[in-house]
Amino acid sequence: MADRPAPHDHAAPVADAHPHARRPDVKRRLARAAGHLEAVRRMVDADRDCPELLRQIAAVRAALDATARLVLADHMESCLRGAARGEPERAWDDLKGALETFIR
Repeated sequence: MADRPAPHDHAAPVADAHPHARRPDVKRRLARAAGHLEAVRRMVDADRDCPELLRQIAAVRAALDATARLVLADHMESCLRGAARGEPERAWDDLKGALETFIR
């Protein structure tokens, strides 16, 4: 049985050796989603109707899902291309682990 690198600890920060072109857009989208989530909290405090809350929560979820797709695209464009020249097995394990966590 061949030795394989240990799966990456997704909780530990990793310094990437390649640029992530979409990170500024990811940051903007996350800030916008955080603002929407704060608005939902204020709606709860104001005792707004449940259907209104559910619609706004759905909008926050959609914004986060769109942001996740952007992160995945960034990962494919930057991380996986670099991994093809370096440690493809580790990159594959990292991607599988991240997707398994995300798609629960």
